[in-house]
Amino acid sequence: MDALLGERRIAGVLPLPRGPPTTTPESTPLVKPAPDADTGGTSGGESVPVAAVAPRTPTTVSGGPAAVCGPPGMGPGVVDDGRESWGKSMDFLLSIIGFAVDLANVWRFPFLCYRNGGGAFLLPYFLITVFGALPLFFMELVLGQYNRQGPITVWKICPFFRGVGYCAVLVAYFVSFYYNVIIAWSIHFVYASFSYELPWTSCNHTWNTENCWDGITSQEPRPNISNLMSPSEEYFNYVVLQMDKSDGFDDLGPPQPGLVVCGLITYIILYLSLFKGVKSSGKVVWVTATMPYVILTLLLIRGALLPGAADGLLYYIKPSISELSNPQVWYEAAVQVFFSVGAGFGVHLSYASYNQFNNNCYRDCLITSLVNAFTSFYSGLVIFTYLGYMAFKQKTQIRNVATDGPGLVFQVYPEAVATLPGSQFWSCLFFLMLIALGLDSGMGGLECVITGMMDELRRTFGRKTIRRELFTALVVGSSFLVSIINFCQGGMYVFHWLDNYAAGISLLCSALFEAVAVSWFYGLRRFSADIQHMLGFRPMLYWTVCWKFISPLIILITILIGLHGQLRGKLEYHGPSPYKYPGWAEAVGWLVTCSSMLMIPLWMVISVCRQKGSSFKQKLLLSITPEEEHQKVLQTGEAPCLDWGHWLHL
Repeated sequence: MDALLGERRIAGVLPLPRGPPTTTPESTPLVKPAPDADTGGTSGGESVPVAAVAPRTPTTVSGGPAAVCGPPGMGPGVVDDGRESWGKSMDFLLSIIGFAVDLANVWRFPFLCYRNGGGAFLLPYFLITVFGALPLFFMELVLGQYNRQGPITVWKICPFFRGVGYCAVLVAYFVSFYYNVIIAWSIHFVYASFSYELPWTSCNHTWNTENCWDGITSQEPRPNISNLMSPSEEYFNYVVLQMDKSDGFDDLGPPQPGLVVCGLITYIILYLSLFKGVKSSGKVVWVTATMPYVILTLLLIRGALLPGAADGLLYYIKPSISELSNPQVWYEAAVQVFFSVGAGFGVHLSYASYNQFNNNCYRDCLITSLVNAFTSFYSGLVIFTYLGYMAFKQKTQIRNVATDGPGLVFQVYPEAVATLPGSQFWSCLFFLMLIALGLDSGMGGLECVITGMMDELRRTFGRKTIRRELFTALVVGSSFLVSIINFCQGGMYVFHWLDNYAAGISLLCSALFEAVAVSWFYGLRRFSADIQHMLGFRPMLYWTVCWKFISPLIILITILIGLHGQLRGKLEYHGPSPYKYPGWAEAVGWLVTCSSMLMIPLWMVISVCRQKGSSFKQKLLLSITPEEEHQKVLQTGEAPCLDWGHWLHL
């Protein structure tokens, strides 16, 4: 080609100031800039291109001109930044679905639904999804795909909030210390399922206590004893966890070799899925993201044929409208939505950074959110058919057998399938489903850490700093070494402690400041232009209002309610016997929480101090301005954020 080629601007590749599109006689803008909806054009001297293009001198190969092309699928004229891309767009879609659809959809949502008004709980869940988590989900996908940067380096769009990326990476790293333990437990149960009789079927084993009662197979009435335990409960607590050999958080005991081996298998699978980047993980998710739906359907068909299943389903979805007046119902719906969708983790942003520039992430966002909500409800149907069956067999109320968390999937469900014909088969199916659900989310969390830190290392020290294979081994290996503490005899106390402090308030803070940084400081005028440049349309008023006002407000209210609840009550674990954590354990837990949250104000200070300005005002101005515009600010002293239109634009 003899003509000059126009290139789409990809942040981090062409360090061009934002300005009017540059054209040549042979090259025209890829997308026609659209005027602002409220002014008919840019205001306050701010020029925000929808498609900033730059003329490029043709590259000569073997004496002849040749076009410089980007990665396959990016289209002609898109500069190749050397970043890996997904093999197929479906690989990306399955990956974000796999991360959003995790174990919480199976063990948390069904319990919350029946406890907080049954079918009525779907109303707050739906509203908070639509106006709270969905907009932030779309925002993360746009940020990652447009800038093609990880959760830390993407904040060159507003260096003042660089700490949000570090906060997200730390939270994802902390979560890996205990989340992947669930996969190890599931591997143990799969192994235990290959036995002539499932070991949690009866009370006739050496580990059973005098409080063990087999309510499913026993023909005798339920004893009037308050601390009765089922065979599956005693198996999980005394055989798998060996909690009877620990006195609490300060008496953990030695690691259990069997669980350590299961954990090692888990982390080996995670490493093999991640060490080649999205080219390898994109293939794994075709199995891990689809298998749970096949297994859930098989389990639902089998469960629907059991006596008492209809009562369980009715109990699950029966609406109780009066519960909607309880603020706790709305709070629990908000927590479930944000933690399930995964906004604030930086995982979706990391995955999207490997997308082709014109991938329809808007469509992917809507599909993933719908699949996530459907899976939560669908898994509830499966779980409650078996809870109804258990209540029927034990001649008791469903509320007496329904629980959430590990107790549901490692105690209640194994007991339910223990008496089915071919119980070993159904048990294997269920725990293989848990492994698939866990691996998707485990890969996502570690990918956030790997992508975030490798992009930061490349930015600081150059592209050839460290090979991905080695860095992945360091991240995965260190996470495994820390996770071993969960395999001790008192490891369940550590698991519960980490679950409370690793990714609670800190995750919500990450999502809150992310929304504020993009919608207020980076500016919705810029962000809307980025979307039009990439996808060909400007976001509707619904999106902009949610980004700027509604989503941050929902998160802020959720944080305040959560803080009030955590500070008011003592941390407890309701295991074989109630256990209250010592004060020092709670103090250390808050240090873990604050260690990630403090990254946000710390990097605000660092960002201002590192700028080149001659005064504090200029340094502050540079820190809240995209790095590509710093030269213009230093030369003219002008910046879009000095204009009121920048802050008020919707």
